[in-house]
Amino acid sequence: MSWALLFGLLVGLALAVSVLVFRRSALVELEETLSERREARERGSHKARLAYPHVDLSRCLGCAACVQACPEEGVLVMIHGQAAVAHGARCVGHGVCATECPTGAIVLTFAELDSRRDLPVIDERFEVPGSPGLFLAGEVTGYALIRTAIQHGTALGAEVARRRAQGARAEGGAFDLVIVGAGPAGLACALEAKARGLSFVVLEQDELGGTVAKYPRAKLVMTEPVELPLVGKLNRSTYSKEELIELWQRVAAEHALPIRTGVRFSGLAREGQGYRLETDQGALSARHVVLALGRRGTPKRLGVPGEELPKVAYGLLDAQAHTGRHVLVVGGGDSAVEGALALAGQPGNVVTLSYRSAHFTRLKRRNEERLAEAEASGALRVLRRSQVRAITHAQAELLVEDEHGPRTGWIPNDEVFVLIGGDPPFALLERCGVSFDPAGRPRTLPPLERGTGLLRALAIALSLALVALGWLGRHSSYYLASPEQRPLQPQHEFLRPGGPIGLTLGLAATAMILVNLAYLARRYLPAVRWGTVKSWMLVHVLSGVLALLFALVHGAMSGQDALGERTLAVMALLVASGAVGRYVYAHVPRATNGRELELDELQAELAALAGEWERANREFGTRVRTEIQRLVSRQHGQKRLLTRIVALLWAPRALRRTLAGLRREGRALGIPDVELERLLELARRAHRTSSLVAHYEDLRALLGTWRFVHRWGAVFLVLIVALHVLVAVRYGGFVG
Repeated sequence: MSWALLFGLLVGLALAVSVLVFRRSALVELEETLSERREARERGSHKARLAYPHVDLSRCLGCAACVQACPEEGVLVMIHGQAAVAHGARCVGHGVCATECPTGAIVLTFAELDSRRDLPVIDERFEVPGSPGLFLAGEVTGYALIRTAIQHGTALGAEVARRRAQGARAEGGAFDLVIVGAGPAGLACALEAKARGLSFVVLEQDELGGTVAKYPRAKLVMTEPVELPLVGKLNRSTYSKEELIELWQRVAAEHALPIRTGVRFSGLAREGQGYRLETDQGALSARHVVLALGRRGTPKRLGVPGEELPKVAYGLLDAQAHTGRHVLVVGGGDSAVEGALALAGQPGNVVTLSYRSAHFTRLKRRNEERLAEAEASGALRVLRRSQVRAITHAQAELLVEDEHGPRTGWIPNDEVFVLIGGDPPFALLERCGVSFDPAGRPRTLPPLERGTGLLRALAIALSLALVALGWLGRHSSYYLASPEQRPLQPQHEFLRPGGPIGLTLGLAATAMILVNLAYLARRYLPAVRWGTVKSWMLVHVLSGVLALLFALVHGAMSGQDALGERTLAVMALLVASGAVGRYVYAHVPRATNGRELELDELQAELAALAGEWERANREFGTRVRTEIQRLVSRQHGQKRLLTRIVALLWAPRALRRTLAGLRREGRALGIPDVELERLLELARRAHRTSSLVAHYEDLRALLGTWRFVHRWGAVFLVLIVALHVLVAVRYGGFVG
């Protein structure tokens, strides 16, 4: 007994220390994540440009699968045990987060669809409303990935073939399909059209590859396997620009695709049942048209004197061709930063990067880190809040704003690269009948919480439970009898654990446990990719409930031996802890994150109110926000439970003292009492909300133990079931 007590004490102390260490580490990580999200909001990088993930907090279990799966670091983070968007501007629409979410808690959507005028109005088939047979594909639709563009092109090639089979045939020498643009979408559409036997032609004003062909040398352009019609799956996970262009050129030659390069498309008009396309090399007629023009369009210009000089370029193909030069790069996106870094790495170059804003809000995490390293080492000079005013043969004039105000200066300059994006071909598309009016889009409701999403699995489990109840009712005389009386019952040989029914259900329960564990293989092993994680979560829930149900009937509704009783108890514990995690746990983190959003809104109101005042008073408003943030951080940042409790109890007094001091300071500055009290009331609400967040976070951590119980309970269940089976096999049957 003494040894057992000592062993139990050691295990308990080790567990307590582990939990406290883990909890302290989690609090530090939480504070770092909250700081990163605040920084993202201050810099503006929290706003998505195109597609971005929306997280349904009623479904999110906090497994972090989406964070781990996202190829763009920093888009998604974990806050209070649930996923949240931090740097939405970094999202390019991979959609891997939605695929890997086991509960279907993430969907990709577009921000502000009811007001945006940079996305075309198209239906679910990518067809232009009111223009039958006119389709858009690829980046012009708002999706930036090469993989997505290929999917668009393939789908449209198949759609045109389907319509042609239904009678929508070209007549009078017209093509079945004309594809404008030989980028990823156009090439995939051409391959599908070739496979389907369509008459078609591809028009490209530059060269095969579209926008990809304009990327810098050796740029990594694809990070996931894709499938091309007539080619099959491209199993490599990464391709550089040169490798991809070479592949496309080879495929186009092997399949004799009718691609006409150097042809500038200028518009189209309705002609009978099809379209007449105008180009600089004559007109074409087609029954169907796919516009895969991309979004790059014409490069944007600075509009400054000297921009017409030969040394000014709007793209960088090969940084190695520029050495020993004074180079100015203008822009703040990934292309500009990557170009500046590549040029700074060439021997003898002195490179300056000019950006009009104070913060780089649209960079990928890796580019952001490389930029910071290059700036810190002096390899690259970065001029924020700067604008080019003029360019001469030997210099460039820049207007730079800093803490001392705007100032103008000249820097030596041999070359200028203007990498500020392009004007998308929206005007051309509008002439073709494509609308960008938000009123023309189908009314879309904002993404709503959709509940747990387990209705189907639970309905099946309920149906089988009712079947089991009917079975038990039919044989109630046996199942309600005492263990001593059961061997005397005529159904005993048939219903006992080792009988035909009992043994079959025991094997079924074991099979359900194995199926249940297969979810872990799909979830954590990169080599296992059959099915979606969401589908496997449904199987996981259903198989867990069925395993317990089968085991209960297998054991004849009573523990026949100690080992069997323990197995049933562990299975019941697993189902209960899983139910806590699936149905109960999400509510507290959701409430916590709701308070965090409320806190963000209050901080924004504080900033907006202070921003309406005069300069001196704005500084006071900043001081109020700083003081409240200090109090908030004191509550968020405590790592020990005792100090968190003390901070929570001390918070009201600390707030009163802080607000009293701020009130005296505000009156001394002459701020009207009405405005001052309004500001301080917002500060008070922000502090109160922060206290609630801290309280909910502690409660969430307590409820978070369900995952610990569930995981280690599963390990114990596997061991005890294996032992149960071994005992049954060893002794040739089951007791009873």
